[in-house]
Amino acid sequence: QVQLVESGGGLVQAGGSLRLSCAASGRTFSSYDVSWYRQAPGKEREFVAIITWKSGRTYYADSVKGRFTISRDNAVNTVYLQMNNLHPENTALYSCNAFGPRDSDSESNYWGQGTQVTVSS
Repeated sequence: QVQLVESGGGLVQAGGSLRLSCAASGRTFSSYDVSWYRQAPGKEREFVAIITWKSGRTYYADSVKGRFTISRDNAVNTVYLQMNNLHPENTALYSCNAFGPRDSDSESNYWGQGTQVTVSS
């Protein structure tokens, strides 16, 4: 079992920055692919970014490329999402997802409760 706790959300003005954290407990985090998703009111949840477990490759939704950066620190079992130049349309509940362990035959999906990001214009 993996427990995920997100933090770092809040209210920020357009053009501002926030850094979200996804802290994991329960199992070694390093063998999991970790993603960030977001869900705005009245909309479906959408993919934001992912960082892979082995190579640390990163992929982003087109809408956040060049503004958001996902990174991980396996020593502290935490994945980060640095969000710069925020837009009002980035307002959403941001949740992290862990999928793995990728080096096993039994992989599972885990979700955190999310952290709210609100961007004012």
